[in-house]
Amino acid sequence: MSILPPGLRPAPPRLESPEPRSVQSERRAVVPSGSRERRVVRFGRVLVRLSPADRQVLGLYLLTRISLWIIAHGARWLFPRGSDTRDAGPVLAPFQRWDANHYLHIARDGYFPADAGPWVSGWDNREAFFPGFPLLLRAVHTVVPSWTGAGLLISFVAGAVAVLALARIARSYVPEDVDGRRTVLFFLLSPCAVFLAVGYTETLFLAFALPAWLAAQRRHWALACTLTALATTVRVSGLFLAAAIAVLFALSARSRQAWRSVGWLALPALPPAAYSWYLHNRTGDWMAWKHAQERGWYREFHAPWEAWANTWNAAFDGVHTTGYAAMFQAELAAMVVGVALVALLVRHRRWPEAVYVALSLWALGTSYWYTSIPRATLLWWPLWIGLAALSLRRPWFRRAYLCVVVPVTALVALAFLTGRWAG
Repeated sequence: MSILPPGLRPAPPRLESPEPRSVQSERRAVVPSGSRERRVVRFGRVLVRLSPADRQVLGLYLLTRISLWIIAHGARWLFPRGSDTRDAGPVLAPFQRWDANHYLHIARDGYFPADAGPWVSGWDNREAFFPGFPLLLRAVHTVVPSWTGAGLLISFVAGAVAVLALARIARSYVPEDVDGRRTVLFFLLSPCAVFLAVGYTETLFLAFALPAWLAAQRRHWALACTLTALATTVRVSGLFLAAAIAVLFALSARSRQAWRSVGWLALPALPPAAYSWYLHNRTGDWMAWKHAQERGWYREFHAPWEAWANTWNAAFDGVHTTGYAAMFQAELAAMVVGVALVALLVRHRRWPEAVYVALSLWALGTSYWYTSIPRATLLWWPLWIGLAALSLRRPWFRRAYLCVVVPVTALVALAFLTGRWAG
């Protein structure tokens, strides 16, 4: 029984080996012989057609969203600000925390309101955030009066798309996970799952990135690169995905006809280039978004061992409050998980996935100290497929995961919703 996912299974003898059976059956069912455009259209229909397995995945997704909303409601009443508080506050207030405020300010006021910018004292460094999510937030706000509600709606819809794509990827490589629910369960109950339900960028990024990877696996390069370009409007991680797709293309393209699609690989670089051009026109700095990250979040370059040492000191030397120390401890644990994942991917010669995760780790692991690595684990789909595969081989692992991780997930959700965890 083969239960190893694409990120953990040994590479096949030839890179042009047949696609997984589920992929072949879908292709035979919906892709007749014809033009390339017709094949892309048919593939799009496969993405949006809901099977009974898809509906089960969406049901699981809805149940976990309800659980998080219950925690948010309890957080308002049980952990208010101030011991004498008699008003729980607005219903959506727990969701408008930390980075969600940056996206709200960009969507509402723009990047440089009233000619303010990094030259003004006390500037919030909002140009560090890519424009994809704020632009969509502003568009949705035209029909949803609440800014917070608009952000939650985006994350809710994008999360549904992401889990559907994740389940389909998992079903292609772990046949025993017949409907993909096992993989989705590990993903939705991960320690940082709360960030999938708030006005953050993870779900929107995954709603583009996972279908892009699914398209790349099926050699639909135009669709894959178009979706990846949309992902790069949301997070710089889209460039890491573009690199992984380029590696997959190089390893799989063996004919002259296949190499005709190589030009599509440049498409994901255009949105970041356009954003850099816009920032240069306003600030005179081509790398203004990177310098904003350095000013606001200490993301200036440091050697990996220096970043580890600084994070370790912040976690255990008693310099910071217990809440911040706990966050730095989580950063260290997430880095260990990421390095182990890359090692496994390299061991089994899954080069595209290894490139994607390794670039993410390099970007996050070469700052003054680690920031947001636990949240980044949500973007590492080989991790969740691998955990599902391991649980099929070792049935006890699923029980252990649920018993150990679910309480941590609830604690992180509660900490974020009460404003005590930045992620």
